[in-house]
Amino acid sequence: MACSLDFIEFVSSQIATAGTVRYRKMFGEYMIYVDEKPVIIVCDNIPYVKEHEAIKSMMLSAERGFPYEGAKEHYVLDVSRSDFAVKLVKTLAEVLPYPKSRK
Repeated sequence: MACSLDFIEFVSSQIATAGTVRYRKMFGEYMIYVDEKPVIIVCDNIPYVKEHEAIKSMMLSAERGFPYEGAKEHYVLDVSRSDFAVKLVKTLAEVLPYPKSRK
């Protein structure tokens, strides 16, 4: 099952104050970028974030899952709690690298 554009727009609106938010369709799913860094991958209308030391204490009770076959385990982000989601996304955006440029 692919993601719905309505859900992607909902997730984007929930984290809108975290920075400059945009999304891009990739293989039927979506990557959400914050300040040009890939922060959230949404597969089957489930938003996932990378497991990272910077957010470990914030995600102790979070569900985990695999966004797609062959992926590493990720945290499932509860975007219904907008304040929490914004704080988490800002933290991740500070520590994640920019994607490598394609030449």
